[in-house]
Amino acid sequence: RVQLVESGGGSVQAGGSLRLSCALSGSGYESYCMGWFRQAPGKEREGVAVLDQDSTRAYADSVKDRLTITRDNDRNNFYLEMSNLKPEDTAMYYCAATPWVCTMVSSDFNYWGQGTQVTVSS
Repeated sequence: RVQLVESGGGSVQAGGSLRLSCALSGSGYESYCMGWFRQAPGKEREGVAVLDQDSTRAYADSVKDRLTITRDNDRNNFYLEMSNLKPEDTAMYYCAATPWVCTMVSSDFNYWGQGTQVTVSS
């Protein structure tokens, strides 16, 4: 079983930056696809960024050039670097992992963190 714990959320003004962290524990996840998702009130959960075992990255169009997904060399932690934040980025952010196909679809991910809130004020 794989466990994920997010940290690093908070409140910032528009144009500010935040770094979200996701710590993994368990076994076997070194070859998993890692992802970040977000869910705003009244909206569906959406994929933000994914990183596969070969270090190929994919981003939602709405966050390209502002958000970057990275991970440690030991693959025990991965991150979402967020810059030039906008009020529409306000949401609960979740990290997730899956041993299967690396997509931006939340139902493809098996393991989830508890979420961390990001609030961007104008």
